[in-house]
Amino acid sequence: MPENLLNLENVTAHVPGDASRVLLDGVSLGVERGDRIGVVGLNGGGKSTLLDVITGDRPVEGGRVSRLGGLRMAHLVQHDRFPAGSTVRDIVLAEYGADHEWAADARVRDVLDGLAISDIERPTDGLSGGEKRRVALAAALIGELDLVVLDEPTNHLDVEGIGWLATHLTSRRIALVVVTHDRWFLDTVCTRTWEVANGRVESYTGGYADWVYARAERGRQADAAEQRRRNLARKELAWLRRGPPARTSKPRYRIEAAEALIADVPAPRDTVELMAFATNRLGRTVLELEDATVSVAGRTLLDGVTWRLGPGDRVGIVGINGSGKTTLLRALSGERALDSGRRIQGSTVKMAQLSQELVDLPAEMRVLEATEAVAKYVRFGKQEMTASQVLERLGFPAARQWTPVGRLSGGERRRLQLTRLLMDEPNVLLLDEPTNDLDVDTLAGLEDLLDGWPGTLVVVSHDRYLTERVCDQVVALFGDGRLTHLPGGIGEYLTRRAAMGRGPGAAPTAPVTAGAPVAQAAGPKASAAEQRAARKDAQRLERRMGQLTAQEEKLHAKLAEAATEPGRLMELDRELKAVVAERESVELEWLEAAERAEG
Repeated sequence: MPENLLNLENVTAHVPGDASRVLLDGVSLGVERGDRIGVVGLNGGGKSTLLDVITGDRPVEGGRVSRLGGLRMAHLVQHDRFPAGSTVRDIVLAEYGADHEWAADARVRDVLDGLAISDIERPTDGLSGGEKRRVALAAALIGELDLVVLDEPTNHLDVEGIGWLATHLTSRRIALVVVTHDRWFLDTVCTRTWEVANGRVESYTGGYADWVYARAERGRQADAAEQRRRNLARKELAWLRRGPPARTSKPRYRIEAAEALIADVPAPRDTVELMAFATNRLGRTVLELEDATVSVAGRTLLDGVTWRLGPGDRVGIVGINGSGKTTLLRALSGERALDSGRRIQGSTVKMAQLSQELVDLPAEMRVLEATEAVAKYVRFGKQEMTASQVLERLGFPAARQWTPVGRLSGGERRRLQLTRLLMDEPNVLLLDEPTNDLDVDTLAGLEDLLDGWPGTLVVVSHDRYLTERVCDQVVALFGDGRLTHLPGGIGEYLTRRAAMGRGPGAAPTAPVTAGAPVAQAAGPKASAAEQRAARKDAQRLERRMGQLTAQEEKLHAKLAEAATEPGRLMELDRELKAVVAERESVELEWLEAAERAEG
């Protein structure tokens, strides 16, 4: 029998200080043991309020919240604030005493490794926003829990971190309630979806794709006033059904009406038509890096790389946090000079760049005025749209368009910044983390706009769904000074990272190369004798790699056996670190030898 962990009965909550704005209006729902629930809805619609009510961090104005006696619960909030003078140990390992207590706990080690937390004595005062987020998330996941409530846990995580988090949560028998705009995460992790809208909470079975399915069917039965939103849901659903095999292979409810709804929906993008538009607008030369070298803080990001972007190319850039994705975008735009090599820009290029930072906006103007100051009309392929229509697509309903810019939230300012970029009709668009602060409906609207946008697009995003949705090819930064083309997209990226021993939970038996670069300056060819010697070195190093991997696995087993022996634990931990360091060093030597062996 399912065990009920908590219930909300006829709960009501308002915006603090404004009783006229109802966020939750007579909401009744429950969470059972093992539920994994994704919460979706517009920004400001009450998602975070619902989480606060569930955890008891916010009292309700009406109704009742009942919880199972002794319920063990953790809550990750959006804003990470730590006590002054605290360390990572104080926040994450507060319930543990000596080091051997947490070192003997496999779950603690998995969380720390998965979130790349290595220095537990580091003061929290000096942490970046991303580092604080990982520390707060680790603290929420460490303990023995019945329920974990997470508000935007994927913020500041790269695609590997998000993949690790999804695997971790699905492998634990705990209930989950999560607010996130990461649709791949919602679809991978969640077994139920709550939609918060107009003070109500509607519950659906399944993850994001199932929710889109159900919403499309609901839209089919709606009246004509809902036509625009229904069309958007149809197009999104059509992509879900025709998208990557991994997505379409999942079991889905077969609703005959919904099947009929999408039977005549065209593909989200007419690639041939957009390519024709892009070629007419851009010509043959767009952006090129020739024999480019870029170094950051003594580390070589690009080493003699040649990369050519053509008209209509839609490219996603992936890599771990700190790999240099933003620096690559800046070099591509010309904002950051190359250390050597040439950057070539076509004479017809009109470029726009969305950075992670919020730019200055005209605070005294209203939203629609600030948009029309750029342009009143914009053309996306064959479709012409007004500034008001574009604003509505990006989450500004008609009434909100007359709000002074100075009164907008951070997420709204981000959307306005993006709207103004699109209204300028660029033909080359560089987007750095465009999904920050956008809800799932606004993301669907953005993707729909980009479907009809004829130009060259380069996207850096940790949002796997968006990258797969709007990009036709993916390149990766593996830290080897090259730019690697990935025909298999992000799935191939994660597979290669895991095989290199750096992915979440990876335990490779043999290393692999980082893959062929997109384009690389030719160097002197090795002689036959040098290639034979390199092959022998590679074979020797591969054998050593296998030995070290086996030794690492044995040490993990010994750590588990020595849980009650503090001295032995510390000795084994030192030995394990030495083995891991040697394995990584041998792997790098193997990669170099493999390259020499290939000439």
